[in-house]
Amino acid sequence: MASVDGDSRHLLSEVEHEVSPGPMNIQFDSSDLRSKRPFYIEPTNIVNVNDVIQRVSDHAAAMNKRIHYYSRLTTPADKALIAPDHVVPAPEECYVYSPLGSAYKLKSYTEGYGKNTSLVTIFMIWNTMMGTSILSIPWGIKQAGFTTGMCVIVLMGLLTLYCCYRVVKSRSTISTSDTSTWEYPDVCKHYFGSFGQWSSLLFSLVSLIGAMIVYWVLMSNFLFNTGKFIFNFIHHINDTDTVLSTNNSNPVICPNAGSGGRPDNSSMIFYNNNTEVQLFEKWWDKSRTVPFYLIGLLLPLLNFKSPSFFSKFNILGTVSVLYLIFVVTLKAVRLGFHLEFHWFVPTEFFVPEIRAQFPQLMGVLTLAFFIHNCIITLLKNNKNQENNVRDLCIAYMLVTLTYLYIGILVFASFPSPPLPKDCIEQNFLDNFPSSDILSFIARIFLLFQMMTVYPLLGYLARVQLLGHIFGDIYPSIFHVLILNLVIVGAGVTMACFYPNIGGIIRYSGAACGLAFVFIYPSLIYIISLHQEERLTWPKLVFHVIIIILGLANLIAQFFM
Repeated sequence: MASVDGDSRHLLSEVEHEVSPGPMNIQFDSSDLRSKRPFYIEPTNIVNVNDVIQRVSDHAAAMNKRIHYYSRLTTPADKALIAPDHVVPAPEECYVYSPLGSAYKLKSYTEGYGKNTSLVTIFMIWNTMMGTSILSIPWGIKQAGFTTGMCVIVLMGLLTLYCCYRVVKSRSTISTSDTSTWEYPDVCKHYFGSFGQWSSLLFSLVSLIGAMIVYWVLMSNFLFNTGKFIFNFIHHINDTDTVLSTNNSNPVICPNAGSGGRPDNSSMIFYNNNTEVQLFEKWWDKSRTVPFYLIGLLLPLLNFKSPSFFSKFNILGTVSVLYLIFVVTLKAVRLGFHLEFHWFVPTEFFVPEIRAQFPQLMGVLTLAFFIHNCIITLLKNNKNQENNVRDLCIAYMLVTLTYLYIGILVFASFPSPPLPKDCIEQNFLDNFPSSDILSFIARIFLLFQMMTVYPLLGYLARVQLLGHIFGDIYPSIFHVLILNLVIVGAGVTMACFYPNIGGIIRYSGAACGLAFVFIYPSLIYIISLHQEERLTWPKLVFHVIIIILGLANLIAQFFM
């Protein structure tokens, strides 16, 4: 790196101010600067973006020697003789040194480049949390009861927000180390040693692989319904004739009527002796064939060394959610509201307001509000760090309102009678026939979006597992292929034998949430208060209750 002296005498002559950052202006987090002291630079040419070459001054070379001298007086781990602040240059006066003999100026975040505004930060958090769980929110409300479901969504939003706040503040409880570059697993390792590091890795993998399994089940569902829409359209087949449905211009179906609410993992049977239809049903089956067709498409993509190509399609997630909101709104306007309130006793068409299955919704919401393992990374890029807590609260409020909006509209507009509310599916799109145009477009959007996100999730799983075990995220094609075969095999197995996305989401959500949402944030806060001798009984009891609630949430999933 090259710098200026303490008397603000620049190493280089002033260059013309750029209107916009060029490709060589590398964005740099000023909070990382102190963690990199002391540093060493060789006198070299400084290359500006406009290719104007200038020599480093003798004074700058002398300052470099001073910094280099500090670094040799003691070991890097010893901070006793670390280079003082007046010697270390400001972030905006630093350059990244290249082995090619040049250096590129760092555009400091203080100059306004590379930092996200609060609006962008809020939207990033909202977009990150909006996942497949949104499709199961109406089913979760049905399981809990309408009134209980709304209360559970609000309370879980507040609880997970508080635990996320504790995650954000966890680095500030450590005064013995520079935590400016730390992530949450580093905090866990500081407090719990190698157990904290490996357990955080384990639960992070649970959330990742759980999400990949849900994705495979949903992709199989969307691909099946998309193919069936095309086939039915060509052959003029009405797929609402063989299931319980409403007879109007906006049909809603109950595909699992008479199955006790269990998800149907088979294709719809057409009462037609047409050989072509029978052949289609044989080779286009939701559980026996379609999940295997995805292997040929997605397994090669998982073996790519870099997922950068797929990250370009992240905007599709936002488009899909916005389109779902549009579809739900339009359907609700056309269908109207169908509600009756019975507090404890179910009726033929309506569920009671309070049901014992409400922990199922809690499990789904634990994953739906789960962002705790990456919230520190997202907030690092906030332009105004003092607004982190405010922006986090606003983002959680928007996520909660989005879930309430989707859940309430789908549940309230579900036509009861003639269909009972218990017909609401774990993926609410399954309540619309494959011939429905709006649902067909939604499935196409979601299918393509999930096919681009799936390799990214696989890459993250590879980084976390192979990176920790072998120290290399791509040790060999053999290692990567074995890992990907295991992940894909789990997805295919679930899609064939247990295509229950609500169940998969609530189990994986309750499991990973136990560590990242409930236990670690509370325990770290309790330990830090105890070390500072500020721990009081009310705080201790409150955070122990949070831990117990997380354990109860996980245990309850196995009895529902």
